[in-house]
Amino acid sequence: MTSEPPAQALFDQALIEEATRKSGLIWVRGAGAPAARPLWHVWHEGAALVVGDGAGEQPLPGLTDGGAAEVAVRGKDKGGRLVTWRATVHRLEAGSPEWEGAVAELKGKRLNAPDSEEIPARWARDCAVLRLVPTGAVEPQPTGSLAEPPLPTPATTRVPAPAALPRLLARRRGRN
Repeated sequence: MTSEPPAQALFDQALIEEATRKSGLIWVRGAGAPAARPLWHVWHEGAALVVGDGAGEQPLPGLTDGGAAEVAVRGKDKGGRLVTWRATVHRLEAGSPEWEGAVAELKGKRLNAPDSEEIPARWARDCAVLRLVPTGAVEPQPTGSLAEPPLPTPATTRVPAPAALPRLLARRRGRN
């Protein structure tokens, strides 16, 4: 049995932390989830913190039951994958000191909240606050296409514009 050299373990830990801290969005695939989902997060005390599965918050499929997850971190400059790491998922109990610290960090980064003063109470009542703790080494970069079919949605695509529309608009501009 060979163990990973300490230098490589420290490098992997630093890479995971720095890349995740600087990225505003991570792609997370929970156990049993059909596809990875983009999640906003905050890096705090050695783990990525996410909140969701409640009214007005992001969905967390396959994460709220704990277990494991795969996290892919993108770069801010080009948006390409920088690093992929495995995580253990821990749900924080509302009102615990660890939960209070996590919510303080998350609240400061939550954009466009309709009830910014009531966020902690709403999150305690309706949402899950999770810690995604890295398990160690980074995953090797994938080869080949990672394209997946889009998730089901009620949205539709626009139909093509009628061929006569440009002429009608030009005529209307000519009258003014």
